[in-house]
Amino acid sequence: MLKKRQIVIWMGIAGAMVPAGMRKIIVQLIRRRMIDALVTTGATIYHDAYEAIGGKHFKGTDKVDDVQLRKYRVDRMYDVYADERRFYRLDIEIEKEFCSLLRDNYPYSSRQITEKLGAWLSERARDKDSISIAAEESGVPIFLPALSDSSLGFAMMFANRRRGRRIIVDHMRDVHESALITENSSRSGVVIFGGGVPKNFIQQSAVVAGYATRHDRTHDYAIQVTTDAAHWGGLSGATLEEAKSWGKYSPRAQMTTCHVDSTIALPILAQALAEKFKRVRRNIPVFEWTGDSLRIAFQRFKA
Repeated sequence: MLKKRQIVIWMGIAGAMVPAGMRKIIVQLIRRRMIDALVTTGATIYHDAYEAIGGKHFKGTDKVDDVQLRKYRVDRMYDVYADERRFYRLDIEIEKEFCSLLRDNYPYSSRQITEKLGAWLSERARDKDSISIAAEESGVPIFLPALSDSSLGFAMMFANRRRGRRIIVDHMRDVHESALITENSSRSGVVIFGGGVPKNFIQQSAVVAGYATRHDRTHDYAIQVTTDAAHWGGLSGATLEEAKSWGKYSPRAQMTTCHVDSTIALPILAQALAEKFKRVRRNIPVFEWTGDSLRIAFQRFKA
């Protein structure tokens, strides 16, 4: 993908990748423009913001009394722990300070929310190795199709409930904007870690683009990393070949699936790319948003 001219490379990330220590790797991929658009969970961006302002995740164990953890307000993500009181302080900062930057009664896409979040964090971050900050500075859009399913989402909800705000997140606009990216791309590639909502959101951009243009606008390349298997019937294990039947990938698409834990595969892949592309030289897409329309221009990038 990185050797192709005028290609848009999507990346989808599900799961607790920031608590698992993958944050700086994702930042590197963004800053070196090895990816052009990111789709992830609200939790990923929330945990990223938490570390940006100085919060920490701690290595623990899954062999533990969770009732005792609750007593001490320690939240567990398998074998990773976090201080819920510190989470709560960030929730209040988002509710009170970040949300004050948002307009009432304006239908924001999640891309617009994350762009503003990156700028807000940049001014206050103790740790600049932030996914949101890197994306905002690099012009990489971040979509959160399940933003409400996260602490970021409910902090924004509390701004509405407790502070009389009227902040609107328009997920139909997310569908529209993601489709515009695929519609305006001469070719596109997809890298998926973990499946879930981010996987289908990226894949369906090709379907919606096809409906809009009345001809197939399928993705041309795909890498899938998952621990799930197809026979369970879930989306995360669904094969990339299956997606061809929906018009999500070209019949001639180059695709591969690796059945391995994402926290193993991502560091190996990122290191291999760093060795192979000591200097990244490619034409990167620059997304020029005007209202509900998009123009993609390509410019030379060197890193």
